[in-house]
Amino acid sequence: IDHFKDFNDYYGHQAGDSCLQAVAKVLSASMGRPHDLIARYGGEEFACLLPETDLSGAASKAEELRQAIEAAGITHVASSAAAVVTISIGIACAIPAAESSPEALLLAADVQLYEAKRAGRNRSHSAES
Repeated sequence: IDHFKDFNDYYGHQAGDSCLQAVAKVLSASMGRPHDLIARYGGEEFACLLPETDLSGAASKAEELRQAIEAAGITHVASSAAAVVTISIGIACAIPAAESSPEALLLAADVQLYEAKRAGRNRSHSAES
């Protein structure tokens, strides 16, 4: 969630908790297949696992999720990204192999997340963006 610390500082931690719940609901409702997974990963971060999805499909889903959060219209006057809560998304794909690890996939997505934030937030970024 973009500028979530600023959200907490401006609105208070109870409002922050409500915001996290609202974002989780929107993200969950936007998952299309029963085997896709969205989960809170840390403070204001979520992880989305899309089995059997290539980078193009993941990028399409990321944009759908980003638009759904923005359309939810959760007011966020303390954000420089928009007047509503927005998300930045890092996209990475991997075909599991003996030498691959979940940590490597997570690191790749994290690198892309920071690229999305560096580019101005409220966007997604993948290695091919």
